[in-house]
Amino acid sequence: MVWILCLTGVGLSAVSFSGTWVVAGAAALLTLISRTGFPGWWMVALFLLISAAAEVFETLAGAWGVKKRGGSNRAGLAALVGGLAGMVIGGFLIPVLLLGSLIGMMAGSFAAAFLVERNRLRHDGQAASIAWGAVMARILVILFKLGATLGMIVYLAIGAWMK
Repeated sequence: MVWILCLTGVGLSAVSFSGTWVVAGAAALLTLISRTGFPGWWMVALFLLISAAAEVFETLAGAWGVKKRGGSNRAGLAALVGGLAGMVIGGFLIPVLLLGSLIGMMAGSFAAAFLVERNRLRHDGQAASIAWGAVMARILVILFKLGATLGMIVYLAIGAWMK
């Protein structure tokens, strides 16, 4: 069950959901059921802290990606909402596990930020540049969450194997 939760965490992180929370839950479960108490409640607390940091990073990264390219706060919010809507729509249009959701999320982030900035600036090129910043921030968040999730899983796997 612990390892199923860990694999679920990786899948969720791949589409920018918070798989780190699931792995933190797996660590808590492992602490409860292991004879040695591994990984321990301090490590569960650290995993929860990492999970919270990933959420803060995700919130700030979207705004940063848009702002870095001269976009508005509304475009940052639109990119976030558009990404979530695109993830759902993409999952239905391209029913390949994770792939459709990932493509939909990127397309939705781009489209929503582009529309907001195109309306504000009346210039396609600049709006596209700002929207591309939202997509790049989304990719950066996914890589960060995947890295954090995989790091937590590797720690649990090595520790469980050594105990």
